[in-house]
Amino acid sequence: MPTPAFSPLYQQIKSLILRSLQDGEWKPGDMIPSELELAARYKVSQGTVRKAIDELATDNLLVRRQGKGTFVATHAEQHIQYRFLRLLPDAGSLDSQGPAERRIIECRRLRAPAEVARLLNLKTGDAVLQVRRVLSFGGQPAILEEIWLPGNPFKGLTLETLSSDKGPMYALFETQFGVRMVRATEKIKAVAADREAAERLALPPGEPLLSVERLAFTYNDVPMELRRGLYRTDTRHYRNELS
Repeated sequence: MPTPAFSPLYQQIKSLILRSLQDGEWKPGDMIPSELELAARYKVSQGTVRKAIDELATDNLLVRRQGKGTFVATHAEQHIQYRFLRLLPDAGSLDSQGPAERRIIECRRLRAPAEVARLLNLKTGDAVLQVRRVLSFGGQPAILEEIWLPGNPFKGLTLETLSSDKGPMYALFETQFGVRMVRATEKIKAVAADREAAERLALPPGEPLLSVERLAFTYNDVPMELRRGLYRTDTRHYRNELS
């Protein structure tokens, strides 16, 4: 077992725990060993382990449960299902409008276009999956999405799999493909709805939409998903908390 060799120790312990998460030693939803056990494993104080776990909990990678222990965070949990979705109804909340209704338009395997390959750290022409879908809330279409995934980690992902799964897409990625999205970056622009977007989102052509391009990463900053969404904002708004 590697022993941390430089200060600050808690950052090194955080890296070692991250490595175990990435290697699948503890899977989403699993309870990790206690602080005492980890302290013995890494030959450091319990306080050092606690500080490392505190940071991983702040990063939403681990979840502390009072009286039960510390668990690997999972997208299947209610409070993290919409972790990266910032489109909220003008009245009420995400929870009050019920679960998103998903309609998969297509799922196909093809060779990566140059720009997609660059963002996903692939070679042009590598296998990728392209998924297109519409998300609706309360029967009203709200988001038109185009999703690009690297082909190798998502072998076996099909239109049928996506259409039959009723949970969050990131939870499916975790359970069936062992891929957990842990952080994301976004680019946001204002655009006018073209003919297809207007038709899919039940709007007149030319209506203003929010274009949101999100790049999601798994552990150690490996890009795993490029998602381009067109958001209706006539009854919803984009909300982000800055800290």
